[in-house]
Amino acid sequence: MNIHEYQAKSVLREFGVPVPRGASAFTVQEAVKAAHDLGGPVWVVKAQIHAGGRGKAGGVKVVKSIADVEREATRLLGSTLVTHQTGPHGKVVNRLYVEEGSAIEREFYLSALVDRATSRVAFVVSTEGGMEIEEVARTHPDKILTFSVDPATGVMPHHARRAAQVLGLSGDLAKQASAVLGSLYDAFIAKDMSLLEINPLVLTKAGQLICLDAKISFDDNALYRHADVSALRDLTEEDEKEIEASKFDLNYIALEGTIGCMVNGAGLAMATMDIIKLYGAAPANFLDVGGGASKEKVAAAFKIITADPSVKGILVNIFGGIMRCDIIAEGIVAAVKEVGLKVPLVVRLEGTNVDPGKRIIAESKLNVVSADDLDDAAQKIVQAIGRNT
Repeated sequence: MNIHEYQAKSVLREFGVPVPRGASAFTVQEAVKAAHDLGGPVWVVKAQIHAGGRGKAGGVKVVKSIADVEREATRLLGSTLVTHQTGPHGKVVNRLYVEEGSAIEREFYLSALVDRATSRVAFVVSTEGGMEIEEVARTHPDKILTFSVDPATGVMPHHARRAAQVLGLSGDLAKQASAVLGSLYDAFIAKDMSLLEINPLVLTKAGQLICLDAKISFDDNALYRHADVSALRDLTEEDEKEIEASKFDLNYIALEGTIGCMVNGAGLAMATMDIIKLYGAAPANFLDVGGGASKEKVAAAFKIITADPSVKGILVNIFGGIMRCDIIAEGIVAAVKEVGLKVPLVVRLEGTNVDPGKRIIAESKLNVVSADDLDDAAQKIVQAIGRNT
């Protein structure tokens, strides 16, 4: 689950992380009041959307008068911001963050994430603040330090020394860096985060380290432990289909292709999307119904796929282990009878109860194309949508 910058800074402030003062605003009047309350002479008006690249898209403006705050708030609220992360459709700006200006001396990059290779929290530190870390890794890999933290000890002095050395900080600044690192780690662990990105972490002209921007993603599987975090969810920033999928505990991600996919198992789902691409089409979604899906869950998944107007064909690829093929078949039949079938549907079933599953689909008299294996299924659905376009 992602949250907005102003929410992320509020969470970090609870753990003593230094962040600039600011206030959220849902109206122009609230933005103006926030500016008055913060005092001047410089403010930053920031669009709040779940996407990076806001500054380059005109979503972050430094202003030097209350009148300019009002002007920028009027311009941004209700506008559609298109960044490299939003896609061409962009995101509507429904809220702003008005923050006090900072006199910046230097900018750094600092993030924490779960390193699956070591099963530990890893920090990424770089002098190249304000840039996308992927670009830094490609062009200046020597300017990135990565280290993992042993959960038995937490952040140790040697971690802070390494980070300070890479950033070129010494004396009091090195002590500040150590404190920031420790506080960020505490917040990461306490709130079950999956990603915490500070870009940039800045050194002000007054000699203070502050987190000028903050991005946080939380582990969805741990949200039941954090009612306060769950309350921060902004449904207007999420795809409606993904919201509906979450109600049924479905792993669904909307994509931009034309072939809807329903698969059991994340690895098989990825392979299914890959082979669709191999044959010249593109998946419209990632959808893993899981290993213990019920008939109702499968039916819900099918409805979510068919609700996407970009879907021109559907591929169901099930390898029955724990998941029984007859349960999948019953869910498909129930969903098709309820919502209808207006696009080609190819079904590949294999594994537990495969014969009963195929029989259920055959006896339903639905217009379904059966496939022998994944390669056959992918070719058939790509050919089918080609005939329909």
